[in-house]
Amino acid sequence: FSIMYIEKAKNIKNNWWRYFLVGPLIIFTFWQIIGAIPFGVGFALNADLDTMTAENSSDMAYMFSVFPSKNVGLALFLLMFAIGCIGLYLTIKFLHNQTITSLTTSREKIDYSRVFYCFSLVMIISIILFPIDLLLSPDDYELTFNLNQFLILLLICLTLLPLQTSFEEYLMRGYLLQGIGICTKSRFLAFTIPSILFGLLHFTNPEIDKLGNEFIFAYILMGFFLGLVTMMDEGLELALGWHYANNLTAALFVTADWTALKTDSIYKFVGEPDALSQILPALVIFPLLIYHFSVKYKWSGWKEKLFGKVNI
Repeated sequence: FSIMYIEKAKNIKNNWWRYFLVGPLIIFTFWQIIGAIPFGVGFALNADLDTMTAENSSDMAYMFSVFPSKNVGLALFLLMFAIGCIGLYLTIKFLHNQTITSLTTSREKIDYSRVFYCFSLVMIISIILFPIDLLLSPDDYELTFNLNQFLILLLICLTLLPLQTSFEEYLMRGYLLQGIGICTKSRFLAFTIPSILFGLLHFTNPEIDKLGNEFIFAYILMGFFLGLVTMMDEGLELALGWHYANNLTAALFVTADWTALKTDSIYKFVGEPDALSQILPALVIFPLLIYHFSVKYKWSGWKEKLFGKVNI
């Protein structure tokens, strides 16, 4: 019987105050305070401070609009998460005495084939589905391809974007999931709390303004999907691959004026979106992916893994 993913945190320094007071404080400081300095400086250098109001200074769309190019704004924004990764690494290493491997997986080594497989699968699905949508509703899309800007975007997406998606996974499905599991001894709470929290963290995203508060369910649904995959597969590998592929296709293929990631993508969505059409594909694709992974990786013991007690 191999040690399950949450139980990987039982032999480290795992007092509740490390997980819920000191750890989050260190991570938050690196991510949102130190990490925000480059973006803040860039914003201050480019913004017209005379026309700035309290309202537009907290508006994401406005903050991105002041930069000379979308790529500059995007790189500085993603840098926050890269610096957040440093805070997370220092926290697990020095506060918890934990290795990256045991934060990532229940396996002896990180299974990179799982990361790559899930990443490739999601990329293929996106590459098939996006042109279909393009053919079915061509009026909703505008070709905005600019080779020079796109190549810079590609470089940013290959270097900084995986740090953003990995930071979110390691924080939510890694650090918090293990921490809540160890401290509450409940696998159900370890699965549900980070999933809901993941959704709520996206509440300030411009998509919510555009599509309404009900769109938060899309993010909560995503959180539950990634949480379930992590719990059943006993590691973060599939979630890491999925999240990067999802954000990569969103950044490269199509963006809109109302999305959080503003990029020089190939297409721009100019149609009028509604929350249902944005959530519906996930309701189909998530169960199919879960089924596929469960067969491929021979998942078993669903009730025990999702609702059982954490064995400490």
